[in-house]
Amino acid sequence: MPRQSITFTPPNDDWLKAQVESQEYSSKSDVINDLIRKARKEHDEIEMIRAKLVHAEQSGFSNRTPEEIRDAAKARLKQNG
Repeated sequence: MPRQSITFTPPNDDWLKAQVESQEYSSKSDVINDLIRKARKEHDEIEMIRAKLVHAEQSGFSNRTPEEIRDAAKARLKQNG
């Protein structure tokens, strides 16, 4: 695996050390790799949702503009309390 050298602020370094000391992770590298995996998964999920929204907007399902849809949703929320 490629090695990297990075610098942490003292609070972030303390947090990383605490994660290792709690034995949840075996090293700071494990913590960082887990955080990156989670961020990548979240990013992929957001991109999937974004693609679905774009597809839905382009599908011609509704003749209303996004503003009209939003205004109607706000009106329903006000009406329903």
